[in-house]
Amino acid sequence: MKELLRESFRAAFAQFLEQETDNILNGTSERNLCAHLAPLLQQAAAAAGFAGYRTDVEYNRNQGGRVKTILDGEMREVRITCDLILHSRGKNSAKDNLIAIEMKRLEHPQSEKEKDRSRLRALTKESYDDIWSADGVALPEHVCGYELGYFAELDHGARIFRFEEYQRGNLVDRFNIEF
Repeated sequence: MKELLRESFRAAFAQFLEQETDNILNGTSERNLCAHLAPLLQQAAAAAGFAGYRTDVEYNRNQGGRVKTILDGEMREVRITCDLILHSRGKNSAKDNLIAIEMKRLEHPQSEKEKDRSRLRALTKESYDDIWSADGVALPEHVCGYELGYFAELDHGARIFRFEEYQRGNLVDRFNIEF
């Protein structure tokens, strides 16, 4: 599953770069860039067999319309909004969450980037100890279980995106994509 998702992400991102280079170089906001990446990721995921999954920008709702939350490193509840996610919107309790993406420009403060990285570690954790078990029936109270998380840092001067990939709460890979 992870390899199909990874391939879907990379295919969508390549198409995004083909279509949006001028938009990227003009200094458009991350929210705008994610909005243009979203439909491409949804199409690539569907083509890879992930039908029924949706991409959402700045999505902040959980089951029953509650605000999405995670637990931070001290197990405190924190409200979250992720830049871009691929998920089933609670329709597939066996595997609701697939990809979470956070995007920042190089010039943003390091503290903001660290918050995004921390969010991705939390979102990609399998569960929060003794709070939710992955029984495939009930959705978790706090958002977790994303198969992949990507932190994308845009250096538009160098025309490069620097990526970090997260799985199971850990940084597992770094790679660059030039445009």
